[in-house]
Amino acid sequence: MLRMLAFLLVLAACSGPLAAHEMKAALTKLVFNDRSGNIEVMHRFYVHDAEHGVKQLFDKNADLLNSEQTQQTFSQYVSEHFTLTTLAGDVISLTLVGGQLEGRFFWVYQEAPIPAELQGLRIKHQALQALWPAQVNTVNIEGRGEVKSLRFDSKTGWQQLSF
Repeated sequence: MLRMLAFLLVLAACSGPLAAHEMKAALTKLVFNDRSGNIEVMHRFYVHDAEHGVKQLFDKNADLLNSEQTQQTFSQYVSEHFTLTTLAGDVISLTLVGGQLEGRFFWVYQEAPIPAELQGLRIKHQALQALWPAQVNTVNIEGRGEVKSLRFDSKTGWQQLSF
């Protein structure tokens, strides 16, 4: 009985870190900043996922923690896999501001001027999904009424919301 209890304690202790590596999730915050007149986009990825992603997608020797080039490569990759349009389909060109490490997360920042007469958005977020079909990217939209959330998995294409 004591052995079984010890086994269960070891199993429970090991399952937490194992689950963290299998998360495959990113969170994006899209904010309408009326003060600056910009749409500000902040993507948050787990460093573990971003590091493995750049190694598999670009260079097996990539070093996200210590290489600015690797950080730029990942930031560019994310910016190429996140798209915004108006409801009419006009592309909202986001500028890549940069990326940064913060604890166990890697952040990628983008921005664009808020288009005049914007009635809603069409959004596509496919970062890391071709690599890992289980990757889920959640986008929270703030600054136009209640916070709205959209969930993107590997089977999700464009989603839209109206304000």
